[in-house]
Order: sequence, then C-alpha cells, then structure tokens
Amino acid sequence: MSLAPSGEQFHVSSGSHRATIVEVGGGVREYSVGDRDVLEPYPLDAMCDGAHGAPLIPWPNRLADGTYSFDGNEHQVALTEPDKNNAIHGFLRWRNWQAIEHEPDRVLMATRLHPLKGYPFLLDVQIEYAVSEAGLTVTTTATNRGETMCPYGSGQHPYLSPGPGLIDECTLQLRAASWIDTANDRQLPTGIRPTRGTPMDFTSGKTLSDQELDFPFCDLVRDPDQRAWVTLTASDASRVEFWADNAYEIIELYTGDTLSPDRRRRGLGTEPMTCPPNALRTGAGLERLDPGQSTTSSWGVRLA
Repeated sequence: MSLAPSGEQFHVSSGSHRATIVEVGGGVREYSVGDRDVLEPYPLDAMCDGAHGAPLIPWPNRLADGTYSFDGNEHQVALTEPDKNNAIHGFLRWRNWQAIEHEPDRVLMATRLHPLKGYPFLLDVQIEYAVSEAGLTVTTTATNRGETMCPYGSGQHPYLSPGPGLIDECTLQLRAASWIDTANDRQLPTGIRPTRGTPMDFTSGKTLSDQELDFPFCDLVRDPDQRAWVTLTASDASRVEFWADNAYEIIELYTGDTLSPDRRRRGLGTEPMTCPPNALRTGAGLERLDPGQSTTSSWGVRLA
C-alpha cells in the first residue's frame, strides 16, 4: 500500500468518537462522531491544503516581509506567501512528527524545531490529541531547549464542519468585543475595531449565508472556566461547539472563500491563536520563553 501524502495515520477513538492525526504536520485530518463530521476532513490521498487542521508554530498567521527583530538582532525567514510578501503560519505544518505515546483514545505527537535561518532557536513541541464522550481535546506544549530566550506564538487551523451541506446554511455565534481589521491586500493588521452593532457582531448568532470572513477576533468573552466558545449550528439544528482556553487570546474565523472550488465554504476555519497576526514583528501577545521554560495551550471541539 502506498504511503499517504500526509504520512502515517494515527487513529484514536472512544465510543462513537473517532479522530485521525497525521505524521506530516502533526495535525488533525478528521474528527467525527458516528457518521457526522465534526471537523471537515481532507482525503487520505490528498496533501493538506489551506493549513487544514495543522499547528501554526512558532507563529500563527502572517509575518510582514518575513522579517522581525528580537533582542536587537534582525531576522529574515522565507516568504511562504510570496504574492503578499509575507511569511505565514510558522515552520511546523510540513515537518514530520512522531507519535511518542499512542493509546486507543489519545496520541502524543512530538517534533523538534532545530535552529533555522531566520529562527535560530531550539524548540521542542508536543501536541496531545485525546477523544472522549466530551469531544476532542488538543493540548500543545512548547519548551525552549536552547541557551537563549526565544520568541514564540502558537495556533492551529481546524475547520468546523456544517455536516453534508455548506456553511451558508449555518448560524455562527461568537462573543467577542473586538475584531482586528486585516482588510487590505496583504491581510496585515491595521487596527482593532469594536464588534458591537457591526457586521462583525456574532454575539446573538448570525447566518453565514452572506458573510465572507477571514478576520481575527479578540477581547473574547469567556465562561467561568476561562474558555471562549464558537458555535456553528447547522440547518438540522446539530451544533459544533469549539472552545479555546485563555492562552489563546485570538480566534480567527475564515469562511474559506479563497480555497479551491471543491473546498470553498465546506467548513469554517476556526483558528485559536496565542497572538495576533504579525506578532513576531510587533511583539503584540508574543511569548518570550527563557531557556528551559515551557508554555501550554488547549482547545477542543464537540458535537451537541
């Protein structure tokens, strides 16, 4: 049997909950409950596109010109979004990951980011994927294994599934006081705007039929457990409920209008991010990890 483009497949399950995690990128390729997709899958014989389910490390989203300064040193990384002169979504979504622990209902994926041109730091990253009757829980831990402080940001890029239809037929709910305006040719931040009373206000739920989104939301309203929630309600009243803990200051929502036609609006990109776009350059929300220091963040999703 030929090897899948996404490498070895690691399956986890609990009751009717099933997820598949991949070697290439260490992301989640599919998650379903029974015969209902909770996260939009991509095919076994396809490469991951649109950062589908992938971790975004050591920075999420865009970095203008691929350049930044850290502790007085200038750095240049490769422009992976050359049409916009940006670097995007870090380094780890095309690297091979190892399953260092694998049980029926959980898998712990790991990789080491060695010093690179533009990012001369040593970082160990582990992501635990666990399924239960409560849903899928994803916990990312990064540790600075180098001898100097390193800059760090994290995100992930799952797509919430509307079921068999398109997201046009769904209602979106997200409680966020602000959104980050990236409506320009390079999709870089130009300011933080209030959501209240604007088309970006999803507090009470709003249909996605006439919405085109690719924007980060911030000042997230959280529950007593410090979780922010996104709810996607399908036409059959089934709900996909996504949460992110307070390590994630930002949730980007992406309706997929720039994906290939067969993927367009098939899922809602729901990207928890520990920092906003361009954070390596601006420092906004960026973590500074001392040698030996670790940082952890968690998100999850369930079908209701």
